[in-house]
Amino acid sequence: MAFKPLHDRVLVRRVQSDEKTAGGLIIPDSAKEKPAEGQVVACGEGARKDSGELIAMAVKEGDTILFGKWSGTEVTVDGEELLIMKESDILGIIA
Repeated sequence: MAFKPLHDRVLVRRVQSDEKTAGGLIIPDSAKEKPAEGQVVACGEGARKDSGELIAMAVKEGDTILFGKWSGTEVTVDGEELLIMKESDILGIIA
């Protein structure tokens, strides 16, 4: 991939949501909510304090994360739709 986020930004690939409900009903694309779960594709180096000291990122490539419903900006990289967001938009890491 030829894209590297800067500072405390993270590039995320959304995890695909289920096609069916627990009862077996098929959910059409128009009724699906965009999932708020994704996998970290790339990370920046981290934010900087006023003194210039680097604050390390809490996430790394490959982590599965949860983020807010309206978090991030959709971008297309190498023909794939991804999200770029600040690390502070990430709610947690799924272990």
